[in-house]
Amino acid sequence: MGEILRTTKLTKKFGGLIAVEEVDFSIQEGDLQSIIGPNGAGKSTFFKLITGELKPSGGLVRFLGQDITNLRQTKISHRGIAVAYQITNIFPMLSVFENVRVAAQSRKTTFNLWSKAASHKELSDQAVQILEQIGLADFKDDIAANMSHGDRKRLEIGIALATRPKLLLLDEPTAGLSPTETRQTIELIKKIARNLTIILVEHKMKVVMEVSDKITVLYYGRLLTQGTPDEIRANEEVRRVYLGGVKV
Repeated sequence: MGEILRTTKLTKKFGGLIAVEEVDFSIQEGDLQSIIGPNGAGKSTFFKLITGELKPSGGLVRFLGQDITNLRQTKISHRGIAVAYQITNIFPMLSVFENVRVAAQSRKTTFNLWSKAASHKELSDQAVQILEQIGLADFKDDIAANMSHGDRKRLEIGIALATRPKLLLLDEPTAGLSPTETRQTIELIKKIARNLTIILVEHKMKVVMEVSDKITVLYYGRLLTQGTPDEIRANEEVRRVYLGGVKV
């Protein structure tokens, strides 16, 4: 397994503000790498530069060896990068099953929108399989708007998985969750990570330390350091600028 994504001197400026400054980042295929840092560190902007939601002011993004720096967001998605954001992006009036099936359908370029969905057994089977994977199979006929916050988070991950990504970006998947829901989400992330490369932005350090192969620390838009959870845990500078001197 080789490198799946690399950024080189990736930079984003908003007027006089530099949100991301010359960040060199890479992740190996099959790894789960977390990005941490205080509010305003540039984590969300960095995500949006990778997915094409924002265009960089400088630098390069390479995915599977190909330059994707200036590709449109839809093209980057079709290349195999999916993202599940902190604010869920679901169709509230569709069922849980339909939300996932529509995402799977988006990858079928020859799909006929006017044909009966039931005739496309492959898509339906894929949706059911994903719902089983994320633990929502028993709720497949429920309307998404009626779901709990935790289940919506899981559905958002399921929608991302339905696009069959090679790289999955998770933006604070445990934000606002109860301790029980957080534990369920940790176990789901671990299960998904067995077969998928993941970049995770997460504020809960216990989650980060438990699931990560490697951790990247951003500080005011710049890359502060990278390392294993043990290396980050022992790093005095990280504790000083981000963890408030607290050991984790």
